[in-house]
Amino acid sequence: MSIKQIRLSAQARDQLIRHTTKTGVSQWNILCRWAFCLSLREPTPPTPIDVPADSNVEMTWHVFGGECHELYSALLKERCTRDGLPLTDSELNRQFRLHLHRGIGYLATPNAIRSISDLVALPLQRRREEEVSHAQESSS
Repeated sequence: MSIKQIRLSAQARDQLIRHTTKTGVSQWNILCRWAFCLSLREPTPPTPIDVPADSNVEMTWHVFGGECHELYSALLKERCTRDGLPLTDSELNRQFRLHLHRGIGYLATPNAIRSISDLVALPLQRRREEEVSHAQESSS
């Protein structure tokens, strides 16, 4: 995969600054991993918009993914395949930026995350909602 450098938008940078204050997670790459995975979990593809790279915040793919960078690469490729998108370097780069910025936006939803506990509870909350929905469909 050819994603080497990631430069965030100024809006995403500002949102991450607020998240570090709320959660106490000081490493932006960790928050970006959460954001990326939250976006991947959504059933619809992200809106195909041009995301500006207008901030001074930049990280390498290996800093973003850490020891699990290959896992994040595989997740992105699987999602692109599921969405019927080509696995070209340019499309993978584009989809990664879209998913990352959509996820950061989800984290920035007012009152969604007020502490580290809220951040950790997000995946569990979604799972419970899905289980309730599935149970309601099954009982109909």
